[in-house]
Amino acid sequence: MAAKKSTARASKAPAKKPSAKEPSAKKTAKKPSAKKTAKKPPAKKLASTARPRAAGKAGKRKAVKRLGAADAQELAARLAVAIPEPRHELSFRTPFELLIATILAAQSTDRAVNQVMPTLLARYPGARELAEATQDDVEVLVKRTGFFRNKARSIRETSQQLVAAHDGEVPKTMDELTKLQGVARKTANVVLGTAYGIQAGFIVDTHVSRVTQRLGLTRQSDPVRIEAELCRAFAQSSWTDLGHRFTLHGRYTCTAKQPLCSDCPINELCGSRESEPADIWQARAQREGARVDEGIRVSRAV
Repeated sequence: MAAKKSTARASKAPAKKPSAKEPSAKKTAKKPSAKKTAKKPPAKKLASTARPRAAGKAGKRKAVKRLGAADAQELAARLAVAIPEPRHELSFRTPFELLIATILAAQSTDRAVNQVMPTLLARYPGARELAEATQDDVEVLVKRTGFFRNKARSIRETSQQLVAAHDGEVPKTMDELTKLQGVARKTANVVLGTAYGIQAGFIVDTHVSRVTQRLGLTRQSDPVRIEAELCRAFAQSSWTDLGHRFTLHGRYTCTAKQPLCSDCPINELCGSRESEPADIWQARAQREGARVDEGIRVSRAV
C-alpha cells in the first residue's frame, strides 16, 4: 500500500518547467508576425530623400534684394521702350463695358471674355437692360468665362446698383466703385485708370504681383500692400500705364513657368534672373514689343 501511495504522488508531481535558457516548444514554434519582421528604412535614407524637396522650396522662397530707386526708374524707362502704348487686352467702348468685362475676367482669360461680350452686349447694351435680365439667361451668355453663376449674379446686381444709385452710369471714385457687387480695388483701378484716365491707384493682378516680387520692388503678397509700395515707388502720373506694362510683361516675357530671362529687356536689373541677357537691352525690348502686340491681337480676335 505504501508503494502505491508513493507512486500516485509521483504521478501527480508537476512537470519540469523549462529554464530561461531553454524556451518552451510553443514559444519557439510561434512564427513572428509580418509587422515585427518588416524592416524600417534607415533614418539616413529618409533624411536624404527629404533634403532635396526642402531645398527646392527654400530656393523658390529666397528673398530677392530690394531694388533701389534709380534701378526702379531705369526698369520703368526700359518697359516704356518695349511697350510704348500699353493697352488693356479687354475690348471695350464705354466705362460700363470695361467694368462688366473686368468682372467677367476674374479667373478667366481676356480672350474668352472678348468672345462673350459681343453677344452679351447685343442682348443687354447698358446697365438698365442688364439690371432687368434674368439670372438663367445671363448664365448661358457668360458660361464660357467660368464661375458663370457667381459672375452672372455679380454683373446683374452691379447693373441694378448703377441704375439705383448712379442713374445707370459708372461712378468715377474708388469709394463708389468698390461698393458695387464684385468690384474690388483691382477692378476699380482698371476702370478709373483705363476708361477715365484717373490715377487713383496701381493695378495689381497675379502678373503684377509675380513680376514685382521677382524684381525686388516688393516682398508683400497681399495685393493692397503691394499696391501701396508701388504707389510710393513710382510717380502717380505713371501708375496706370506702368500697371498695364507690368501685366503685359508678366504675360509674355516674365511668365510664371519658364520665364524668357535671356530675352528680357530688364534682365540686368532683376535679382531673380535665371540666365544672362542674349544681347543689348534695346534689341530685347523690340522683341518683347512684338510679342505683346501679337498677344493682344490674338486676345482681341473674336
